[in-house]
Amino acid sequence: MINLILKLLTTVLALLLVANYVPGIEVSSFYIALIVSIILGVINLTVKPILVILTLPINLLTLGLFAFVINALLFWFVATFIDGFSVEGFVPAFIGAFVVATFGWFVNRIL
Repeated sequence: MINLILKLLTTVLALLLVANYVPGIEVSSFYIALIVSIILGVINLTVKPILVILTLPINLLTLGLFAFVINALLFWFVATFIDGFSVEGFVPAFIGAFVVATFGWFVNRIL
């Protein structure tokens, strides 16, 4: 339970950092970042595996790099239906998803 809360807070912190440093991404408050991180977690658990299986041929051709594109599209998708969280295009979504995933991976390695 503590690990789950730490991972959630890590994602919230990463979202707030991305919103401050990446132009084109805006998060209005800590509460919105918390909601976004919960929804991103649920989407990454449910929708992302299906998308990875459906795009397996292109993922194999790009040696797994297409997974970054899937992450960016899901990040951008979440921004479409949450007020207070906006992503202005694919490039900011790609950078934001990459930073959030890298930050989460790094903290998971430490924990």
